[in-house]
Amino acid sequence: MPIDPTSRIRRFNRAVTAEVGALDTSFLGRGRPLGAARVLNAIGHGRGEVGLLRDYLGLDSGLLSRFLRGLEEEGLVVTLPHPGDARRRVAALTEAGRREFSAYEALSNDRAAELLARFPKGEELLRAMDLVATALGRDRIAIEETDPRGEAALHCLTAYYAELGRRLSTGFDVSLSRDPDAADMMRPRGVFLVAVSDGLPIGCVGLKGKGGEMAEIKRLWVCPSARGLGLARRLMEAAESAARTLGITTLRLDSNSALTEALALYRRTGWVEIDRFNDDPYPDFFFEKRL
Repeated sequence: MPIDPTSRIRRFNRAVTAEVGALDTSFLGRGRPLGAARVLNAIGHGRGEVGLLRDYLGLDSGLLSRFLRGLEEEGLVVTLPHPGDARRRVAALTEAGRREFSAYEALSNDRAAELLARFPKGEELLRAMDLVATALGRDRIAIEETDPRGEAALHCLTAYYAELGRRLSTGFDVSLSRDPDAADMMRPRGVFLVAVSDGLPIGCVGLKGKGGEMAEIKRLWVCPSARGLGLARRLMEAAESAARTLGITTLRLDSNSALTEALALYRRTGWVEIDRFNDDPYPDFFFEKRL
């Protein structure tokens, strides 16, 4: 008799609660509970604006105020008016707070390494964690414009090229494709967009322009753990929105018959199949969309 889904979810919740020390009064042995430690961690990672901090952690104003007050009493945090808007507040770490933040980072990294060492199938565990973290953080996935030569973009592009190599019957060699010049995917010609889940890049798309009214969509990719959440469509919509701001009126793209999910997305969202418009050896489908 199969175990019902509710029991499986509750078992998972109990396991995670125990593993992360959610009920400990001294998280990682540093003298304060997990809630206060998470506030300190978020501030240390640059999320000091109090309103954004509250939204990121999912805390109500009263509870966040209590955490901040406790950290201030420990001498770890100071809260100041926002330099551009006195109605808003910004929390910042003191020197002691930075030391405490570093101690938490080191302990958390050690805990993560120990967990992986205990599990014989580490890569499978990480894939499962990616899936769960992305699903639970679905509403917090942000789409950010970035440099196509930056670390986040290169992470996505490397994964994209590797997937093409696995899925295309011919394999994939980026040196043989019409790889866009980075400058063509940066303003004022185009943009490069990355989907970010709690700091980790999980998808990308490029808008390749030449300064005219026509541009191409390039390098649409979503990591496996984030598929099925509508993220590819969000990326495409963001690219189309950026194109409009750049005065682009016509978009084109190419694809391969092995990428069935992408082809279905294009057809659902108003793209029209057209004749071949480039000499790239890999695509066998070509589309256009009027904005």
